[in-house]
Amino acid sequence: MADMHRINFEPVDIEMEVGEEENILDAAFRQGIHLMHGCREGRCSACKSYVLDGEIQMENYSTFACNDAEVEEGFVLLCRSHAFSDCTIELLNFDEDELLSGVAIQDVRTQVVALEPMTKDIVSLRLQPVDPVAYEFKPGQYSDLQIPGTGEHRSFSMATTQSTPGQVEFLIKKYPGGKFAGLLEDGISVGDEISLTGPYGSFTLKEGHVLPIVFIGGGAGMAPILSLLRHMSETGNTRQVHFYYGARTPRDLFYLDEILELGKNLTGFTFVACLSESTDPWPSGQIAVEEGNVTDVVSRREPDIGKSEVYLCGPPPMVDAALELLEANNTPKDQIFYDKFTSPAFE
Repeated sequence: MADMHRINFEPVDIEMEVGEEENILDAAFRQGIHLMHGCREGRCSACKSYVLDGEIQMENYSTFACNDAEVEEGFVLLCRSHAFSDCTIELLNFDEDELLSGVAIQDVRTQVVALEPMTKDIVSLRLQPVDPVAYEFKPGQYSDLQIPGTGEHRSFSMATTQSTPGQVEFLIKKYPGGKFAGLLEDGISVGDEISLTGPYGSFTLKEGHVLPIVFIGGGAGMAPILSLLRHMSETGNTRQVHFYYGARTPRDLFYLDEILELGKNLTGFTFVACLSESTDPWPSGQIAVEEGNVTDVVSRREPDIGKSEVYLCGPPPMVDAALELLEANNTPKDQIFYDKFTSPAFE
């Protein structure tokens, strides 16, 4: 058995144990400690922290996320870090309310109950938990789905909520050459088993917050936003909500009827479809449609976005463009939420 060590996190004064064979972030998940994280692959900097004392070594990380000068100074990425002594670590990015209220990581065996194309390149995959028979998560979080027959996985956000414990929905974009996408074409069928691990991510509504909410999504980024909308409607949340969804043409839009129905139960709800390439007329007057990239539309329609909490989910270029917009509008960083896990299509 590998040696075990104690980790003390400052300034929150939380202790936990970690084995030398597991990374510090996974050890925290195992013990119900919800540290901030993003890609979990050493490619972003969401879990970057500072070693105050102790011996830690990192492996397989990107110098874009933590450069050589930072490593020399004592900065580490917890998702790539292994402890070889008792350590004291300063957390640079944390949510004190969520640190000890996260949902414990679960390994769940599931069965495919439905596969439904939503657009030409987005599929709804519905899984039924089999063992255990329910999967606990917070709206907005994501899971790792194992690619059948391999040791690999891909990360996808849940679109459902705990109101349907017997069925979990994922909205998955089919990328050319994608391993999971290829299986959606002809390798996965109703009745097949898929293992999942989760939940991960901090793309969740924060308890007690009252600022208006702006959702900015694109592609399969619809999934966690739909989960949050469903949750807000189910719980009678009274915060004002504006939702901007970026697509190329009207044919790339989906779940419109449900979004409008959910909006009836929400405060000051606005949904705007942002079409970047379409010149076709929109047949329905119920949906607000504007031409242009989603970030351009948000810039025009949300002059006071710095006074809102903003949730971003979509292709990495969209997220990066939105972050630039928010920085230009002086939106405080603690009012911006996104999970920057990468897709093989962008690697």
